[in-house]
Amino acid sequence: MTLFIPPTVDPPLRPLGVIQSLRAVRRNTLSVLPAISYSQPIVSGVTGLGRWHMVQGPEGLKRIFLDNVENYPKSQVMIRMLRSAVGESLFTSEGLGWRWQRRAIAPVFAARNVASLAPMMTQTAERASARIAAQSGPVEIVREMLSATFDVICEVALSGREHFDAEEYGAAITRYFLTAGRASLLDFLDVPHWIPRPGEIRGRGAVRTMHRMVARAIEARRRKGPGELEDLLDHMLKAEDPHSGRRMTPTDLLHNIQFFIVAGHETTALALAWSLYLMSHDETVQARAREEARAVLGDQAAGADHLARAPYVEQVLQEAMRLYPPVGLLARNVLAPDQLYERDIRPRDTVFLNIYALHRHQLWWDRPDAFDPDNFAPDKVEARDRFQYLPFGAGPRICVGANFAMMQAQIILMTLVARFRFAPAGPPPTPVMHMTIRPEPGVTLQATPI
Repeated sequence: MTLFIPPTVDPPLRPLGVIQSLRAVRRNTLSVLPAISYSQPIVSGVTGLGRWHMVQGPEGLKRIFLDNVENYPKSQVMIRMLRSAVGESLFTSEGLGWRWQRRAIAPVFAARNVASLAPMMTQTAERASARIAAQSGPVEIVREMLSATFDVICEVALSGREHFDAEEYGAAITRYFLTAGRASLLDFLDVPHWIPRPGEIRGRGAVRTMHRMVARAIEARRRKGPGELEDLLDHMLKAEDPHSGRRMTPTDLLHNIQFFIVAGHETTALALAWSLYLMSHDETVQARAREEARAVLGDQAAGADHLARAPYVEQVLQEAMRLYPPVGLLARNVLAPDQLYERDIRPRDTVFLNIYALHRHQLWWDRPDAFDPDNFAPDKVEARDRFQYLPFGAGPRICVGANFAMMQAQIILMTLVARFRFAPAGPPPTPVMHMTIRPEPGVTLQATPI
């Protein structure tokens, strides 16, 4: 059987110096991943003043994510790139500050609450389907999926999106990723993080735009009072640290809501866009998913009770997130000496968790660069190391909204694939990572109603 080989990024032909690395990272973080990282569990090197290790082996990732997690806090460079937008939120905080915020937010994404949100996701899928059906020409899929997932996350966080201009907010996110969200030469030179980077200064307008909308929505939502279903803001307003009595300040609320809106809609939208792009190039996969979805749904939109009867649609999503994980590279600092694959890891080293190479690794996957949803057939999943596939991370800091994201994505994808036949209608996208892995210049498809 001929499998579709989707676009990837060619690794550098030789080791990169400081300036070359900086230029490559600013263009596309994936372009600095060395070829050897796709065939070895760990790669080490020195760039400028910094010693680093790139880990893409399941055993090493398990040690970092789970067994010795306290030794590997998030990289200060990565936190610096996010802090102006999301402050000391759940994503950027450590230790006790992280633990109490996690306890406060986790109930929102408990299985019972996520299931109660399914009707809202179904309505979103209906609206996305209607928008696509109304377009006579090619459809820009990333934009449509961002709009769909933005609807859902605003309902979950704030019980509505009436105080947001989705296009302006989305443009601000993109500006932020291209300015403050990029590595700086000062990071490579180990300049203290309290010294502003040029990108941070250029990104301040984007931060103001996002914060203004979020603050306005929080204030309106607080005046309105709680609704029938408790949303994320309700839980944050009630949250109290049992050890210190600490409650969330207005700034804490702003930063956490900001983080969940950005992360909660961007990553799911990209998984959907990549899924539709991949299926558009493999009619056999698309036809199988369509037949499954139509047999379950008929002409209705998907709901939570339909998902268990459409396992292949879920496999398509999982395979899309294998080839294009929402975040392809994470960074950790090292606090104390350790060993990974018999290699000495020293304090102040940087460890990169190379999810992109893990998911395309020659040792762990057959035909790693090919699109094959059967990689997630039940027997293959059962035989695979748990730490071989990590689209949502792992360990105590695994994505708190993973179940929510998967339900949302399955409902939308199942609805769309049952109603449309998708075909390529634009140039092949390049996977480009700044914070997330986006298809550039986008995903343009012809959507033909069935």
